[in-house]
Amino acid sequence: MKKFKRGYTQGVFDMFHVGHLNLINNAKKQCESLIVGVNADELVQSYKGKVPVIAQQNRQEIVANIKAVDKAVIAYTLDKTEQLDKYNFDAIFIGDDWKGDARWEQTIKDLAKRDVEVVFLPRTQGVSSTGMRIVKDERVDE
Repeated sequence: MKKFKRGYTQGVFDMFHVGHLNLINNAKKQCESLIVGVNADELVQSYKGKVPVIAQQNRQEIVANIKAVDKAVIAYTLDKTEQLDKYNFDAIFIGDDWKGDARWEQTIKDLAKRDVEVVFLPRTQGVSSTGMRIVKDERVDE
């Protein structure tokens, strides 16, 4: 039996790559059901100052078609307590590159009050959508 009943993870998942797949697959190994939040275009614009290359509906469709994903949803907030109210998970999974981040330290405290565990998973080294994103004339180059 898996440790958690329902897990949740959230991200942009722009220009989907093996790091995204590793995060999702590693999360699914620990829970019976996995919900993946795909950050809405306007949400990404608000905190990253840029629009994803791939539109939110397309990113959601890509994520929804991954075998390890039980449900893919568009996420309109970074507030994980709001997401908890919507999706009732008992674990949230995030890359370990966020360990020590002030927002995540607060999230750990907030979710612990509701018996939700924050699980940091190893980040896949050497790959990121931001690193892949060299935009020239509205096209993605190498």
